[in-house]
Amino acid sequence: MQTASKKVINGWAMYDWANSVYNLVITTTFFPIYFTAITKNPDGSDVVSFMGRKFVNSSLYDYTLAAAYLLVAISYPILTSIADTKGNKKNFMKFFSTLGAFGCSLLFFFNDVSLLWLGVMAFMMASIGYAGSLVFYNAYLPEIAAPEDRDRVSAKGFSFGYIGSVIMQMIGFALVLMLKSNPLIGPRITFLLVGIWWLGFAQITFARLPKVADTAKKKINVLTDGFKEVKKVFNEVKTLPVLKRFLRGFFFYSMGVQTVMLAATLFGSKLLGLDDTKLIITVVIIQLVAILGAILMSRLSAKFGNLKVLMGVVIFWIFVCLAAYYTAVLKEQGEDPEMYFYVLAMAVGLVMGGIQALSRSTYAKLMPDTKDTASYFSYYDLTEKLAIVIGIFSFGYIEEITGSMKNSVLILIVFFIIGFIWLLGALHKQRTAK
Repeated sequence: MQTASKKVINGWAMYDWANSVYNLVITTTFFPIYFTAITKNPDGSDVVSFMGRKFVNSSLYDYTLAAAYLLVAISYPILTSIADTKGNKKNFMKFFSTLGAFGCSLLFFFNDVSLLWLGVMAFMMASIGYAGSLVFYNAYLPEIAAPEDRDRVSAKGFSFGYIGSVIMQMIGFALVLMLKSNPLIGPRITFLLVGIWWLGFAQITFARLPKVADTAKKKINVLTDGFKEVKKVFNEVKTLPVLKRFLRGFFFYSMGVQTVMLAATLFGSKLLGLDDTKLIITVVIIQLVAILGAILMSRLSAKFGNLKVLMGVVIFWIFVCLAAYYTAVLKEQGEDPEMYFYVLAMAVGLVMGGIQALSRSTYAKLMPDTKDTASYFSYYDLTEKLAIVIGIFSFGYIEEITGSMKNSVLILIVFFIIGFIWLLGALHKQRTAK
Protein backbone atom coordinates (compact mmCIF):
# COMPACT_ATOMS: atom_id res chain seq x y z
CA MET A 1 0.00 0.00 0.00
CA GLN A 2 0.96 3.64 -0.43
CA THR A 3 0.92 6.27 2.28
CA ALA A 4 -1.93 8.75 1.88
CA SER A 5 -1.39 12.33 0.75
CA LYS A 6 0.17 14.93 3.01
CA LYS A 7 -3.25 16.55 3.37
CA VAL A 8 -4.77 13.34 4.75
CA ILE A 9 -1.79 12.64 7.04
CA ASN A 10 -1.90 16.15 8.49
CA GLY A 11 -5.66 15.86 8.87
CA TRP A 12 -5.23 12.64 10.85
CA ALA A 13 -2.53 14.20 13.03
CA MET A 14 -4.79 17.19 13.71
CA TYR A 15 -6.99 14.97 15.86
CA ASP A 16 -4.07 14.62 18.27
CA TRP A 17 -3.88 18.42 18.27
CA ALA A 18 -7.63 18.51 18.96
CA ASN A 19 -8.06 15.98 21.77
CA SER A 20 -4.72 16.14 23.60
CA VAL A 21 -5.93 19.31 25.30
CA TYR A 22 -8.28 17.15 27.36
CA ASN A 23 -5.45 14.98 28.67
CA LEU A 24 -3.09 17.81 29.62
CA VAL A 25 -5.41 20.69 30.44
CA ILE A 26 -8.33 18.84 32.07
CA THR A 27 -7.01 15.71 33.81
CA THR A 28 -3.40 16.72 34.40
CA THR A 29 -3.65 20.37 35.36
CA PHE A 30 -6.78 22.45 35.85
CA PHE A 31 -9.65 20.14 36.76
CA PRO A 32 -8.05 18.28 39.72
CA ILE A 33 -7.22 21.64 41.35
CA TYR A 34 -10.64 23.08 40.52
CA PHE A 35 -12.54 20.00 41.72
CA THR A 36 -10.93 19.94 45.16
CA ALA A 37 -11.32 23.72 45.51
CA ILE A 38 -15.01 23.84 44.66
CA THR A 39 -15.87 20.82 46.83
CA LYS A 40 -14.07 22.16 49.90
CA ASN A 41 -16.50 23.08 52.68
CA PRO A 42 -16.52 26.53 54.34
CA ASP A 43 -15.23 24.94 57.55
CA GLY A 44 -12.19 23.64 55.68
CA SER A 45 -13.25 19.98 55.59
CA ASP A 46 -13.02 18.05 52.32
CA VAL A 47 -15.89 15.58 52.77
CA VAL A 48 -18.76 15.77 50.27
CA SER A 49 -22.07 13.93 49.88
CA PHE A 50 -22.74 12.14 46.62
CA MET A 51 -25.44 9.57 45.86
CA GLY A 52 -26.29 9.21 49.53
CA ARG A 53 -22.72 8.55 50.67
CA LYS A 54 -19.94 10.66 52.16
CA PHE A 55 -16.68 10.89 50.19
CA VAL A 56 -13.35 12.62 50.58
CA ASN A 57 -13.42 15.01 47.62
CA SER A 58 -10.13 13.90 46.07
CA SER A 59 -11.15 10.24 46.50
CA LEU A 60 -14.41 10.95 44.68
CA TYR A 61 -12.35 12.47 41.87
CA ASP A 62 -10.26 9.27 41.70
CA TYR A 63 -13.37 7.06 41.76
CA THR A 64 -14.95 9.04 38.93
CA LEU A 65 -11.88 8.60 36.76
CA ALA A 66 -11.67 4.90 37.65
CA ALA A 67 -15.36 4.39 36.79
CA ALA A 68 -14.90 6.09 33.42
CA TYR A 69 -11.94 3.89 32.52
CA LEU A 70 -13.76 0.80 33.77
CA LEU A 71 -16.62 1.51 31.37
CA VAL A 72 -14.11 1.99 28.57
CA ALA A 73 -12.29 -1.23 29.51
CA ILE A 74 -15.53 -3.23 29.52
CA SER A 75 -16.54 -1.86 26.11
CA TYR A 76 -13.02 -1.87 24.67
CA PRO A 77 -13.20 -5.31 22.98
CA ILE A 78 -16.45 -4.25 21.30
CA LEU A 79 -15.00 -0.94 20.13
CA THR A 80 -11.83 -2.53 18.76
CA SER A 81 -13.91 -5.17 16.98
CA ILE A 82 -15.88 -2.39 15.28
CA ALA A 83 -12.72 -0.46 14.45
CA ASP A 84 -11.02 -3.51 12.93
CA THR A 85 -13.90 -4.77 10.81
CA LYS A 86 -16.32 -2.00 9.97
CA GLY A 87 -16.09 0.84 7.48
CA ASN A 88 -17.82 3.42 9.69
CA LYS A 89 -14.84 4.31 11.90
CA LYS A 90 -15.35 7.99 11.23
CA ASN A 91 -18.93 7.99 12.55
CA PHE A 92 -17.88 6.29 15.80
CA MET A 93 -14.91 8.62 16.13
CA LYS A 94 -17.25 11.60 15.65
CA PHE A 95 -19.61 10.27 18.32
CA PHE A 96 -16.92 9.83 20.98
CA SER A 97 -15.15 13.10 20.21
CA THR A 98 -18.46 14.98 20.43
CA LEU A 99 -19.24 13.22 23.71
CA GLY A 100 -15.83 14.15 25.12
CA ALA A 101 -15.90 17.76 23.92
CA PHE A 102 -19.45 18.24 25.22
CA GLY A 103 -18.39 16.82 28.61
CA CYS A 104 -15.49 19.31 28.82
CA SER A 105 -17.77 22.22 27.93
CA LEU A 106 -20.36 21.18 30.51
CA LEU A 107 -17.74 21.60 33.23
CA PHE A 108 -18.17 25.36 32.71
CA PHE A 109 -21.53 25.11 34.50
CA PHE A 110 -20.07 23.18 37.46
CA ASN A 111 -19.63 26.24 39.68
CA ASP A 112 -20.93 25.03 43.05
CA VAL A 113 -20.81 21.90 45.18
CA SER A 114 -24.60 21.66 44.82
CA LEU A 115 -23.91 20.77 41.17
CA LEU A 116 -21.51 17.97 42.08
CA TRP A 117 -23.59 15.50 40.07
CA LEU A 118 -23.02 17.64 36.97
CA GLY A 119 -19.27 17.83 37.56
CA VAL A 120 -18.98 14.05 38.00
CA MET A 121 -21.17 13.29 34.98
CA ALA A 122 -19.39 15.77 32.69
CA PHE A 123 -15.95 14.54 33.76
CA MET A 124 -16.95 10.94 33.03
CA MET A 125 -18.32 11.96 29.63
CA ALA A 126 -15.05 13.70 28.79
CA SER A 127 -12.95 10.72 29.90
CA ILE A 128 -15.04 8.17 28.00
CA GLY A 129 -15.08 10.36 24.90
CA TYR A 130 -11.31 10.74 24.97
CA ALA A 131 -10.51 7.05 25.44
CA GLY A 132 -13.26 5.87 23.07
CA SER A 133 -12.29 8.16 20.20
CA LEU A 134 -8.64 7.07 20.40
CA VAL A 135 -9.63 3.49 19.53
CA PHE A 136 -10.86 4.63 16.12
CA TYR A 137 -8.17 7.28 15.66
CA ASN A 138 -5.44 4.66 16.13
CA ALA A 139 -7.29 2.22 13.86
CA TYR A 140 -6.95 4.67 10.97
CA LEU A 141 -3.14 4.59 11.08
CA PRO A 142 -2.59 1.32 9.19
CA GLU A 143 -5.11 2.41 6.58
CA ILE A 144 -3.49 5.74 5.72
CA ALA A 145 0.21 4.94 6.21
CA ALA A 146 2.42 2.26 4.66
CA PRO A 147 4.24 0.05 7.21
CA GLU A 148 7.56 1.82 6.65
CA ASP A 149 5.93 5.23 7.30
CA ARG A 150 3.84 4.41 10.36
CA ASP A 151 6.45 5.38 12.95
CA ARG A 152 6.93 8.73 11.22
CA VAL A 153 3.20 9.40 10.90
CA SER A 154 2.55 8.33 14.49
CA ALA A 155 5.31 10.65 15.69
CA LYS A 156 3.74 13.51 13.73
CA GLY A 157 0.47 12.94 15.58
CA PHE A 158 2.31 12.97 18.91
CA SER A 159 4.11 16.23 18.07
CA PHE A 160 0.86 17.88 16.92
CA GLY A 161 -0.80 16.82 20.17
CA TYR A 162 2.02 18.10 22.32
CA ILE A 163 2.15 21.51 20.62
CA GLY A 164 -1.62 21.94 20.66
CA SER A 165 -2.05 20.98 24.29
CA VAL A 166 0.77 23.26 25.46
CA ILE A 167 -0.77 26.20 23.55
CA MET A 168 -4.14 25.56 25.22
CA GLN A 169 -2.35 25.17 28.54
CA MET A 170 -0.80 28.61 28.12
CA ILE A 171 -4.17 30.13 27.21
CA GLY A 172 -5.71 28.64 30.35
CA PHE A 173 -2.79 29.84 32.43
CA ALA A 174 -3.21 33.37 31.07
CA LEU A 175 -6.94 33.30 31.90
CA VAL A 176 -6.24 32.20 35.46
CA LEU A 177 -3.75 35.04 35.92
CA MET A 178 -5.94 37.72 34.31
CA LEU A 179 -9.04 36.68 36.25
CA LYS A 180 -7.33 36.10 39.58
CA SER A 181 -9.90 38.28 41.37
CA ASN A 182 -12.42 35.51 40.69
CA PRO A 183 -10.38 32.30 41.01
CA LEU A 184 -13.15 30.04 39.68
CA ILE A 185 -13.99 31.79 36.43
CA GLY A 186 -10.58 31.30 34.74
CA PRO A 187 -10.64 27.49 34.96
CA ARG A 188 -14.33 27.39 33.96
CA ILE A 189 -13.68 29.36 30.78
CA THR A 190 -10.72 27.08 30.12
CA PHE A 191 -12.96 24.00 30.34
CA LEU A 192 -15.35 25.56 27.83
CA LEU A 193 -12.49 26.47 25.48
CA VAL A 194 -11.11 22.93 25.68
CA GLY A 195 -14.45 21.55 24.48
CA ILE A 196 -14.64 24.10 21.64
CA TRP A 197 -10.98 23.49 20.70
CA TRP A 198 -11.46 19.69 20.70
CA LEU A 199 -14.61 19.62 18.57
CA GLY A 200 -13.58 22.54 16.36
CA PHE A 201 -10.17 21.23 15.29
CA ALA A 202 -11.57 17.69 15.00
CA GLN A 203 -13.64 18.92 12.05
CA ILE A 204 -10.40 19.24 10.05
CA THR A 205 -9.73 15.58 10.74
CA PHE A 206 -13.24 14.48 9.81
CA ALA A 207 -13.14 16.51 6.58
CA ARG A 208 -9.83 15.01 5.44
CA LEU A 209 -9.97 11.39 6.58
CA PRO A 210 -11.17 9.07 3.80
CA LYS A 211 -14.43 7.21 3.90
CA VAL A 212 -13.08 3.76 4.64
CA ALA A 213 -14.77 0.94 2.79
CA ASP A 214 -16.14 -1.97 4.80
CA THR A 215 -13.08 -4.14 5.32
CA ALA A 216 -14.88 -7.07 6.93
CA LYS A 217 -14.27 -10.28 5.00
CA LYS A 218 -17.04 -12.03 6.88
CA LYS A 219 -19.99 -11.14 9.00
CA ILE A 220 -19.13 -10.87 12.67
CA ASN A 221 -20.91 -10.25 15.92
CA VAL A 222 -19.19 -7.15 17.34
CA LEU A 223 -20.75 -7.80 20.77
CA THR A 224 -19.01 -11.15 21.18
CA ASP A 225 -16.14 -11.48 18.69
CA GLY A 226 -14.06 -8.78 20.39
CA PHE A 227 -14.15 -10.71 23.66
CA LYS A 228 -13.26 -13.90 21.78
CA GLU A 229 -10.18 -12.13 20.39
CA VAL A 230 -9.15 -11.08 23.90
CA LYS A 231 -9.55 -14.65 25.13
CA LYS A 232 -7.56 -15.99 22.17
CA VAL A 233 -4.63 -13.63 22.79
CA PHE A 234 -4.80 -14.36 26.54
CA ASN A 235 -4.48 -18.11 25.87
CA GLU A 236 -1.61 -17.56 23.43
CA VAL A 237 0.27 -15.27 25.84
CA LYS A 238 0.11 -17.98 28.52
CA THR A 239 2.30 -20.19 26.30
CA LEU A 240 4.97 -17.48 25.87
CA PRO A 241 7.04 -17.35 29.10
CA VAL A 242 8.88 -14.07 28.52
CA LEU A 243 5.92 -12.14 27.13
CA LYS A 244 3.63 -13.48 29.87
CA ARG A 245 5.93 -12.27 32.63
CA PHE A 246 6.56 -8.95 30.95
CA LEU A 247 2.83 -8.26 30.60
CA ARG A 248 2.21 -9.08 34.25
CA GLY A 249 5.02 -6.74 35.22
CA PHE A 250 3.64 -4.07 32.87
CA PHE A 251 0.19 -4.47 34.43
CA PHE A 252 1.47 -3.77 37.94
CA TYR A 253 3.96 -1.01 37.26
CA SER A 254 1.38 0.70 35.01
CA MET A 255 -0.90 0.94 38.06
CA GLY A 256 1.81 3.06 39.63
CA VAL A 257 2.89 5.07 36.58
CA GLN A 258 -0.60 5.99 35.39
CA THR A 259 -1.79 6.86 38.89
CA VAL A 260 1.17 9.17 39.49
CA MET A 261 0.46 10.93 36.19
CA LEU A 262 -3.23 11.34 37.01
CA ALA A 263 -2.87 12.21 40.70
CA ALA A 264 0.32 14.31 40.81
CA THR A 265 -1.58 17.61 40.62
CA LEU A 266 -3.93 16.53 43.42
CA PHE A 267 -0.90 15.61 45.51
CA GLY A 268 0.75 19.01 45.01
CA SER A 269 -2.45 21.02 45.42
CA LYS A 270 -4.24 19.30 48.28
CA LEU A 271 -1.52 17.64 50.31
CA LEU A 272 1.31 20.13 49.88
CA GLY A 273 -0.84 23.24 49.47
CA LEU A 274 0.97 24.66 46.43
CA ASP A 275 -0.84 27.45 44.60
CA ASP A 276 -2.34 27.01 41.14
CA THR A 277 0.21 29.11 39.27
CA LYS A 278 3.18 27.12 40.52
CA LEU A 279 1.43 23.82 39.77
CA ILE A 280 0.61 24.84 36.19
CA ILE A 281 4.20 25.92 35.54
CA THR A 282 5.42 22.65 37.04
CA VAL A 283 3.21 20.60 34.71
CA VAL A 284 4.64 22.40 31.66
CA ILE A 285 8.18 21.73 32.90
CA ILE A 286 7.32 18.05 33.37
CA GLN A 287 6.21 17.85 29.72
CA LEU A 288 9.50 19.33 28.51
CA VAL A 289 11.63 17.07 30.70
CA ALA A 290 9.59 14.05 29.52
CA ILE A 291 10.84 14.57 25.96
CA LEU A 292 14.46 14.47 27.11
CA GLY A 293 13.70 11.46 29.29
CA ALA A 294 12.21 9.52 26.39
CA ILE A 295 15.31 10.18 24.24
CA LEU A 296 17.62 9.14 27.07
CA MET A 297 15.70 5.95 27.76
CA SER A 298 15.71 5.01 24.08
CA ARG A 299 19.51 5.28 23.99
CA LEU A 300 19.93 3.32 27.21
CA SER A 301 17.71 0.50 25.92
CA ALA A 302 19.80 0.27 22.74
CA LYS A 303 22.90 -0.22 24.90
CA PHE A 304 21.64 -2.38 27.78
CA GLY A 305 18.43 -3.99 26.48
CA ASN A 306 14.78 -3.15 27.08
CA LEU A 307 14.06 -5.31 30.11
CA LYS A 308 17.13 -4.18 32.05
CA VAL A 309 16.33 -0.52 31.42
CA LEU A 310 12.69 -1.02 32.40
CA MET A 311 13.78 -2.66 35.65
CA GLY A 312 16.10 0.25 36.37
CA VAL A 313 13.33 2.75 35.66
CA VAL A 314 10.88 0.90 37.92
CA ILE A 315 13.45 1.09 40.75
CA PHE A 316 13.73 4.82 40.02
CA TRP A 317 9.92 5.10 40.34
CA ILE A 318 10.07 3.36 43.74
CA PHE A 319 12.53 5.99 44.99
CA VAL A 320 10.32 8.75 43.56
CA CYS A 321 7.36 7.41 45.56
CA LEU A 322 9.47 7.12 48.73
CA ALA A 323 10.60 10.72 48.25
CA ALA A 324 6.98 11.81 47.72
CA TYR A 325 5.99 10.14 50.99
CA TYR A 326 8.88 11.85 52.79
CA THR A 327 7.85 15.21 51.29
CA ALA A 328 4.33 14.75 52.64
CA VAL A 329 5.72 13.91 56.09
CA LEU A 330 7.77 17.12 56.05
CA LYS A 331 4.61 19.10 55.25
CA GLU A 332 2.79 17.50 58.19
CA GLN A 333 5.71 18.48 60.44
CA GLY A 334 5.28 22.12 59.46
CA GLU A 335 8.18 22.40 57.04
CA ASP A 336 7.95 23.90 53.54
CA PRO A 337 8.45 21.05 51.01
CA GLU A 338 7.98 23.18 47.89
CA MET A 339 11.50 22.73 46.57
CA TYR A 340 11.27 18.98 47.15
CA PHE A 341 8.11 18.88 45.05
CA TYR A 342 9.85 20.58 42.13
CA VAL A 343 12.68 18.05 42.29
CA LEU A 344 10.08 15.25 42.38
CA ALA A 345 8.31 16.75 39.36
CA MET A 346 11.58 16.80 37.39
CA ALA A 347 12.21 13.17 38.37
CA VAL A 348 8.71 12.13 37.27
CA GLY A 349 9.12 13.96 33.97
CA LEU A 350 12.42 12.19 33.35
CA VAL A 351 10.82 8.72 33.42
CA MET A 352 7.18 9.49 32.59
CA GLY A 353 7.17 9.47 28.80
CA GLY A 354 10.08 7.10 28.39
CA ILE A 355 8.60 4.20 30.34
CA GLN A 356 5.43 4.29 28.25
CA ALA A 357 7.27 4.38 24.92
CA LEU A 358 9.75 1.69 26.02
CA SER A 359 6.97 -0.55 27.35
CA ARG A 360 5.16 -0.51 24.00
CA SER A 361 8.31 -1.15 21.98
CA THR A 362 9.29 -3.99 24.36
CA TYR A 363 5.88 -5.58 23.89
CA ALA A 364 6.26 -5.29 20.10
CA LYS A 365 9.65 -7.06 20.27
CA LEU A 366 8.37 -9.87 22.50
CA MET A 367 5.22 -10.53 20.48
CA PRO A 368 5.16 -13.75 18.45
CA ASP A 369 5.53 -13.57 14.68
CA THR A 370 1.88 -13.10 13.78
CA LYS A 371 -0.29 -11.26 11.29
CA ASP A 372 -2.82 -10.60 14.05
CA THR A 373 -0.94 -7.61 15.48
CA ALA A 374 -4.14 -5.57 15.95
CA SER A 375 -5.53 -8.10 18.43
CA TYR A 376 -2.26 -8.22 20.35
CA PHE A 377 -2.06 -4.45 20.68
CA SER A 378 -5.73 -4.28 21.66
CA TYR A 379 -4.92 -6.74 24.45
CA TYR A 380 -1.99 -4.54 25.50
CA ASP A 381 -4.17 -1.41 25.58
CA LEU A 382 -6.86 -3.24 27.54
CA THR A 383 -4.25 -4.35 30.09
CA GLU A 384 -3.16 -0.73 30.56
CA LYS A 385 -6.73 0.54 30.98
CA LEU A 386 -7.50 -2.06 33.64
CA ALA A 387 -4.28 -1.05 35.41
CA ILE A 388 -5.50 2.56 35.46
CA VAL A 389 -8.81 1.48 37.00
CA ILE A 390 -7.16 -0.48 39.82
CA GLY A 391 -4.38 2.03 40.41
CA ILE A 392 -6.45 5.21 40.64
CA PHE A 393 -9.23 3.48 42.61
CA SER A 394 -6.70 2.14 45.14
CA PHE A 395 -5.13 5.58 45.48
CA GLY A 396 -8.49 7.18 46.30
CA TYR A 397 -9.71 4.37 48.54
CA ILE A 398 -6.59 4.29 50.73
CA GLU A 399 -6.75 8.06 51.21
CA GLU A 400 -10.40 7.74 52.23
CA ILE A 401 -9.90 4.97 54.80
CA THR A 402 -6.65 6.33 56.27
CA GLY A 403 -7.41 10.04 56.07
CA SER A 404 -4.22 11.04 54.26
CA MET A 405 -3.13 10.98 50.63
CA LYS A 406 0.45 10.28 51.68
CA ASN A 407 -0.59 6.74 52.65
CA SER A 408 -1.89 6.20 49.13
CA VAL A 409 1.67 6.66 47.86
CA LEU A 410 2.69 3.51 49.74
CA ILE A 411 0.41 1.27 47.67
CA LEU A 412 2.08 2.60 44.53
CA ILE A 413 5.41 1.37 45.90
CA VAL A 414 3.86 -2.09 46.32
CA PHE A 415 2.66 -2.03 42.69
CA PHE A 416 6.13 -1.08 41.46
CA ILE A 417 7.82 -3.80 43.54
CA ILE A 418 5.48 -6.49 42.16
CA GLY A 419 6.05 -5.16 38.64
CA PHE A 420 9.82 -5.32 39.15
CA ILE A 421 9.64 -8.95 40.33
CA TRP A 422 7.74 -9.96 37.19
CA LEU A 423 10.22 -8.10 34.97
CA LEU A 424 13.05 -9.89 36.73
CA GLY A 425 11.31 -13.18 35.94
CA ALA A 426 10.94 -12.15 32.29
CA LEU A 427 14.64 -11.31 32.06
CA HIS A 428 15.58 -14.66 33.63
CA LYS A 429 13.38 -16.56 31.17
CA GLN A 430 14.81 -14.54 28.27
CA ARG A 431 18.37 -15.46 29.27
CA THR A 432 17.64 -19.17 29.80
CA ALA A 433 15.84 -19.36 26.45
CA LYS A 434 18.99 -18.25 24.56
